[in-house]
Amino acid sequence: MELKEKLLSSFMAFEERVDVHSELHDVRTAAIKNFENKGFPTKKDEAWKYTSLNAILKNDFTVFPKQENAVEFNHVKKYFLHEIDTYKVVFIDGVFSSHLSSTTHEGIDVCLMSSALTKPKYKMVIDTYFNQIANKEESLTSLNTAFAIEGAYINIPKSKVADKPIEIMYFSTGNEAALLVQPRNLVIVGENSHVQIIERHQSLNENPVLTNSVTEIFAQKRAIVDYYKIQNDTLEANLIDNTYVSQQKESHVSVHTFSFGGNLTRNNLNFYHFGERLTSTLNGITIIGEKQHVDHYTLVKHSAPNCESFQDYKGIYADRSTGVFNGKVYVEKDAQKTNAFQKSNNILLSDKATINAKPQLEIFADDVKCSHGCTVGQLDETAMFYMQQRGIPKKEAKALLMYAFSNAVIENIKIPELKKRITTIIATKLGVKLGFDL
Repeated sequence: MELKEKLLSSFMAFEERVDVHSELHDVRTAAIKNFENKGFPTKKDEAWKYTSLNAILKNDFTVFPKQENAVEFNHVKKYFLHEIDTYKVVFIDGVFSSHLSSTTHEGIDVCLMSSALTKPKYKMVIDTYFNQIANKEESLTSLNTAFAIEGAYINIPKSKVADKPIEIMYFSTGNEAALLVQPRNLVIVGENSHVQIIERHQSLNENPVLTNSVTEIFAQKRAIVDYYKIQNDTLEANLIDNTYVSQQKESHVSVHTFSFGGNLTRNNLNFYHFGERLTSTLNGITIIGEKQHVDHYTLVKHSAPNCESFQDYKGIYADRSTGVFNGKVYVEKDAQKTNAFQKSNNILLSDKATINAKPQLEIFADDVKCSHGCTVGQLDETAMFYMQQRGIPKKEAKALLMYAFSNAVIENIKIPELKKRITTIIATKLGVKLGFDL
């Protein structure tokens, strides 16, 4: 049975596990119908022109894990930011792990989507925010919506600052021969509030995993959101990450994406502006090799005047790896005084590595400052020679140049312990040993 047919039949079994009389029933039903009509995206779709899911979809994925699988903290400690205290929302094979988590309802809500979707006290919030900014026409987002039951629910009320970062961790044990997981996250940050969030998906063995994740982020007036995505999974893991961001007046939202591991990674990152004088920041570093594939697909939709957006993506590609950057800035007629900047810089370390870049500007306002740029090249041989002449071995010189290339994005990390962790991962990927491994 093909995966699409398996999912459609599994939806009937899923419906038996949830309340079919709830208002979410209609949302899920509409979503599964959209997925049924459109199916999985193919290279015939313009947005997926350079990324094929065909090889991945041949796996016989388990949709519902047969049992809860316990994982001891010592086995996964290295994946957490254990140098500092954090809230933790942890899932194992898509199921919440209470003994690995540290949640709270004191002043802020850091808890579970399963609670938010089913408990009456959250009904007003769910009606207001759930599935409101996600693209209802996008087939994989619809597939996630149809099966949405678990994930992280984070609500920071008005004028609150989360007292410590929040880690959202998804572990796959590999106890299934192949596993499909579909986490759904909802993040609401109230007026004048601030939160820092770190999200990671991690396989614990080499069995194939396909993660189809959807995150909706709502930033109210003058809210500040710093969101970090660490993608350093095994070579059998595949991630499709759909993130939708709604911003109100004078809010600041930054999403930093670090793509180092995994077989295939697709990041769909969408920002929507609903107020003036707000700022959107999209940063990314990709360092991959072998036959890895990373696809960044971004959209920033400027709908109001006096707003800014900044995109800075760095890519380093070795061996037969493939990168894609498709970034669009859309400026509506009323979005005067927009300042939008988009940049994609890439280094190819092999003549068999590939990068496909398509920066786009669609501007319908006449008083704006918008620019985009893309570079593809190799390491500066003159700089390499200069460093070697001063006693730096070729391998270290090469790594230092690549690290310097990535440094502008690293400097934007606002959690010192996370900056150190990312620096160590990059150094390891580049062949220079620093501190600890991750």
